[in-house]
Parts: sequence; structure tokens; C-alpha cells
Amino acid sequence: MHGIILFTVLVSTYLMVIAKRMPALIRGFRYQSFCLFVFTWVIASSHRQPDLYIVAGLLFVLKVSLIPYLLYRIIKKIKVSEDLGLFINPQLSLVWALVFTYLSWVFSASLLISNETALTSMLAIAFFIVLAGLFLMITRMSALAQIIGLLVMENGLFLLASTVSGGMPFFVEIAIFFDVFVSVVIMGLFVHRINKLFTHIDVNKLSRLKG
Repeated sequence: MHGIILFTVLVSTYLMVIAKRMPALIRGFRYQSFCLFVFTWVIASSHRQPDLYIVAGLLFVLKVSLIPYLLYRIIKKIKVSEDLGLFINPQLSLVWALVFTYLSWVFSASLLISNETALTSMLAIAFFIVLAGLFLMITRMSALAQIIGLLVMENGLFLLASTVSGGMPFFVEIAIFFDVFVSVVIMGLFVHRINKLFTHIDVNKLSRLKG
């Protein structure tokens, strides 16, 4: 069961890396977050940890439902182009994603003394998600795409913490979810303001402004 869920997380991350338009990127993030919700729910059921049910519920409410809704609403409200402003084309992005996957696997295998394939796979996918989120932030010129890249990195860190320690302390997880939600709201307001002042949210164009 865990293997199927993690494979789906991996596929959704690849879909985000090769996405050309904003709706596809948001859908990929929603699929990835839903898989993490199912993963957390399965762990909560197997270990009978009530706090993990709450964490799974927050994952579903915030990252599967509310945050994608807010991102879609921002796109419609500011009527911005759905193009991501690709710095690297989807084909080359896929090549980089494969490289990141291999490096993550090698690094995860070097960390573990025992040859546990399942644990190595979980660590490798977690590291890959973090790298993929960072890659999205660097190679996508749209401010909204960079916000999603940050959220993807947070998903990877969540999976990494769940893999290494069996889950972070409950109140720490709640605090992180709250911080992520508030950050998305604040960044959404900034994006709206930037678009209002400069008529676009391409950060590459903003860098041309000279003082």
C-alpha cells in the first residue's frame, strides 16, 4: 500500500516538473498533497495515533482543498497569463528530474546502514520532492509557480520527517501547517499587488528595474 502511494507521489511530482501551464501545476500539487493525505491516514490507522488523523485532516483541508482554491482564485482575479514562464523547457526539466531522482536514491542509500529498500525509497522520494520544489522555484519565472515550488518543498520535508522520526511532534506540525497557510495568503496578496502595479507577475521582468 505504501509503495503504491509513494509511486503516485513520485508521478505527481514529475507531472509538476513538466507542466507548462499554471492549472496543470496546481493540479499536480493537489494530487501530490492528496497522496500525502492518504499516506498519513494509512500510518494513523496502522499505528492508531489520533494526532495523525488530525494532521491528515489538515493536509486535506489546507493543501488539497483550500490552498489550490486560493491559487485558482488568484489566477482568475488578476486575469494573469497561465504560462509559467519556463526558464528550462519541459523536456530538459524531465531530464533534470531523473537526475535528481538518481542522486536522491544514491544519497539515501549512503545514509542507511541496513539495506531496507522500503525505507531507502521513502527517503529518496522525500529528498527528490524537496529538490523538485527548489527546481520549480529557480526555473519558473511566474511568482505563483514559485509559491507552489515552496509548497512542494514543504511537502517533501513533511514526508522526510514522517520517514525519519515517524512524524514530527503534533504541535510542531500544527504550527507548520498554520505558517504555510498564512504564508500562502500573504504571498497571494503580494502577487495581486505586484500585478496591479506592474501588470504582470513575471519576476524576471521585475529584476530589470533599476534604482
